[in-house]
Amino acid sequence: MYFVEEEAERGTFLANLAHDLGLGMEELSAREPRVISDQKIGFLLLDPLTGDLSLNEKLDREELCGLKEPCVLPFQLLMEKPFEIFRAKLWVRDINDHSPVFLDREIPLKILESTTPGAAFLLQSAQDSDIGTNNVRNYTISPNAYFHISVHNGAEGIIYPELVLDRPLDREEVPELSLILTALDGGSPVRSGTTLVRILVWDTNDNAPEFVQPLYKVQLCEDSPVGSLVVTVSARDLDTGSNGEIVYAFFYATERILKTFQINPTSGSVYLRAELNYEVMQTYTLTIQAKDGGGLSGKCTVVVQVTDINDNPPELLMSSLTSPIQENSLETVVAVFRIRDRDSGNNAKMVCSIQDDLPFVLKPSVENYYTLVTDSPLDREERAEYNITITVTDMGTPRLKTEHNITVLVSDVNDNAPAFTQTSYTLWVRENNSPALHIGSVSATDTDAGANAQVTYSLLPPSDSPVPLASLVSINPDNGHLFALTSLDYEALRAFEFRVGATDRGSPALSSQALVRVLVADANDNAPFVLYPLQNASAPCTELVPRAAEPGYLVTKVVAVDGDAGQNAWLSYQLLKATEPGLFGVWAHNGEVRTARLLSERDAPKQRLVVLVKDNGEPPLSASVTLHVLLVDGFSQPYLPPPEAEAAAAAPADPLTVYLVVALASVSSLFLFSVLVFVAVRLCRRGGAGSAGRCPVPEGHFPGHLVDVSGTGTLSQSYQYEVCLTGGYGTGEFKF
Repeated sequence: MYFVEEEAERGTFLANLAHDLGLGMEELSAREPRVISDQKIGFLLLDPLTGDLSLNEKLDREELCGLKEPCVLPFQLLMEKPFEIFRAKLWVRDINDHSPVFLDREIPLKILESTTPGAAFLLQSAQDSDIGTNNVRNYTISPNAYFHISVHNGAEGIIYPELVLDRPLDREEVPELSLILTALDGGSPVRSGTTLVRILVWDTNDNAPEFVQPLYKVQLCEDSPVGSLVVTVSARDLDTGSNGEIVYAFFYATERILKTFQINPTSGSVYLRAELNYEVMQTYTLTIQAKDGGGLSGKCTVVVQVTDINDNPPELLMSSLTSPIQENSLETVVAVFRIRDRDSGNNAKMVCSIQDDLPFVLKPSVENYYTLVTDSPLDREERAEYNITITVTDMGTPRLKTEHNITVLVSDVNDNAPAFTQTSYTLWVRENNSPALHIGSVSATDTDAGANAQVTYSLLPPSDSPVPLASLVSINPDNGHLFALTSLDYEALRAFEFRVGATDRGSPALSSQALVRVLVADANDNAPFVLYPLQNASAPCTELVPRAAEPGYLVTKVVAVDGDAGQNAWLSYQLLKATEPGLFGVWAHNGEVRTARLLSERDAPKQRLVVLVKDNGEPPLSASVTLHVLLVDGFSQPYLPPPEAEAAAAAPADPLTVYLVVALASVSSLFLFSVLVFVAVRLCRRGGAGSAGRCPVPEGHFPGHLVDVSGTGTLSQSYQYEVCLTGGYGTGEFKF
């Protein structure tokens, strides 16, 4: 409990809360203290650094509490870290800052001359807004020979002055008296107020009005309409005439009573003049005076008890609200608030709730305080904002409720790694590309927000790949675009793969990987290459064809390759030039050069053929090869010089050279004949002795047996011949 006098200046020091709570100033400041009260004004000021509690403004006790004593203002000290509430009170002490005041400047009083000494006449009391000893404590009357003042205690601690007659009056001697009534309070210094008491001495009226009952008790609902009948009081007077005519009026009525009630002076009916409010005033005490025409009066008391109805919805006072809150946090205090209802009884009982489908829970605390706490970890990627409706419902009839909406934002935590749109990417690039060519893109998304969702791409170093990745491709770290750094060659590198990484900018950073496979598409950038016959040999290649060769005789085969692939490597052959058109033909798909017709004596012995080899690319590339063919009567015919040696052939031949050539041809022919005989004998022995006088031969050709003949005779190259015997004839035939 803390004390302060009303009207104290703003900034008046009250107490040091840190000292009272046994906390250090730094500890108090770290716990974020705040002072909260139910008053509409912030009458207290707390310095969180020093813990000093002081007045925020001047306080008027009469305005805050009226006649209530003591005037105590409750407040709470709220600490958030950790959450704790301390209750305290401020007692506003009254000072004597109001003087007693009479409602009327003049009090008329009629007294019969037959009144006996000792008779007392109730006078209007003064009102003082102060309380306790500062309220009215005494009355005095100006000096006179007939009256003195007697003070009596009334209801609610109010004192009433009575004018007591000391000796009989004589109207003929003193028809009127004017006395000054002074009200004195108990303050220091003493304050006072005065009014004039005008006494008229009347003739005898020996019967005063008397009420049927001295006390009336009435219960009135606070929602009673203005003009409702509260109660009807009744008094009677045994006198007649004007002395028996009674007039009703409020006696000692405060300003609040006069504004709330009114009385019919003739009937004594009391009506409601203004709306009632149970939360402001629960009980009214009315003093009603009945006065007859002779000036005599009587009084009664009416106690009006205001009954409460459920006319005040609950209130929600938010103390603190934290937004945004981090996702994945456990049992985080989101809000601290207090609820209250100004009604009473069941009308003031309340229940507090929120929606059921939210990951939050309400936890009650002391003094109708509640904390809103997360019930489970929040996921910003699932939901980034919550609209929470706090509903407070009282238990009155009908039930009233208050809804308070708050919005809680969820801040992001880097809990999601970037995710590629594909686990692997396949990119195609045509060979011979230009450097820095954009060959494709990878893309990754991050469901986080802000910097946690900003993705950076990079090439991951290969673990065991022999391919120098850094010299082949690069990646744009911002958008994932991939570029070929060098011109790729399909024939050197047909495919390669690598991994790319996507890393966000969170702390700590999260990442993921994806596989990228780059396939190099072939371009027709390699012309066919002739493997046979060789074109760069020192001596030209010459083929021998016997003149007895039949059409379709295989002269030779052009063998070529293409470094490209697919359609670009499909080769076709054609005869571009020939000495004797129509004599030879080239098979388009395998390059075999064959005779197209029978040879004749008119055909030149030296033939020159140009074969064109062309691929199937776009555009097609080609190569050509020149063949020299010699037409001979048999393989024993001496070797004829090639066309390039015609000039040398014109010169006389050396006799020794001629003899050597003839000798070589003879030896080669003899060797060939021996091989043929040897093969025939072997074939006959394999057949066994099943046939008389001949070797059994199956239908068709024998399985191929290759006989290698070295080029020791007139043949310039080594050849392999397939030798077989045909069956079904009386004499054996050899087929080469």
